[in-house]
Parts: sequence; C-alpha cells; structure tokens
Amino acid sequence: MYLETLHLSHLPESLPVHVALYRDLKNASFLRSQLLSGNAEFEYAFIDASMIFSKTHILAATFRAVNDYLNGRLKSRNVHSEIVFSLSPSNNIADSFRRFGITDSTKDLLVVKVSVTPEITHDSVAEHLAKSVEGTSVPLDDESLSAISDLGKIRKAYKLGAAPFAPAKAQVNGTTDSGKRELEISILGAMALRGAS
Repeated sequence: MYLETLHLSHLPESLPVHVALYRDLKNASFLRSQLLSGNAEFEYAFIDASMIFSKTHILAATFRAVNDYLNGRLKSRNVHSEIVFSLSPSNNIADSFRRFGITDSTKDLLVVKVSVTPEITHDSVAEHLAKSVEGTSVPLDDESLSAISDLGKIRKAYKLGAAPFAPAKAQVNGTTDSGKRELEISILGAMALRGAS
C-alpha cells in the first residue's frame, strides 16, 4: 500500500500528514456514509481525486487547514473537513464539499489524515485504510494525478478560462509544462484569496 507520511514545512513535527491515493474505488457510498454519520474512525479528508491538479495543490490546502487548526480559525467541524474546505475558492462550505469531497460516484479517492493525537500513526492509518478502502492504492505524485485530474471540472471550479494554446505533441492532459505551472499558480492563487475580498 502506498501511504506517504509527510512533515509540512513551517508546521510542528508533531503533526505529520498521511496521504494516500486510490484508483477504481468500489465502496465510495460506504465511506461517504461513515463520514456523514460522524463515525470518528472515519475522520479523514476524503477528496474526489479528479478535482486535484497536483501534489502541491493538495498539500497547499492541507497546510492552510492545519495552520487554521493550530490558530483556532477552523470554519468547519475539524481539520479534515477544513482540508476539503481549503480547496475551495469560495466561502461556501457546502459547495466545497459538493465540488471536492467524496460522492457516491467517486472512482478515484485522495485520503488525507492529520495526526492530531499521538495515537494516529503511519501504521494505524495504514491498517485502517487497508481494511476500509476498497480500491487500488497508487503513489501520490503528479504523474498519477495527471491521469486522474479532470481539467474541465477543475477549471470550472476555480473559474479559470480555457487552456492556453500549445502544439499537440507538447501537451500532457491537454496542457503544456509551462501551461501546467501557470494553471497550478492560478489554482493556488484562487485558494489563497478565498475570504480576502
């Protein structure tokens, strides 16, 4: 199983972040029902991976949510729901869950868990996910995400225009390397500006 444990810069070492990516998810409705029922064992950020452009995209949202958690500025129930909310360019929490959160039809799932208590370890998260998530674990990297990302839905969510023109041979998932970087910067900017106006 590919479960990565990260220590984000400028955050305490005592708050590692565990991330996993799954393809061909078979039990999305079960996972969503556990989340909606408030089952504490399923306190994760369950994200529709088709809405994630890059690893930097999800780590930026995670950083913001953990920083807000540490500073008592959460706008949602917990740090995990705040990660989903942090992906949104708007202040509408319900809309952020509709756009970025798990749905009954989610096929590719990104899971994020923050170690907010000492009992949450790499091994405990790996064990729980192994018995709870029915899908194929794949590495969380930009290559995996580029095969999953729905650029049309991402552009619509962040109100970004059409892709910049580029020769077909230079395109990956409809975008050139420089176009991908520009798109990532636009996405991160939209997230950062939420609530600033």
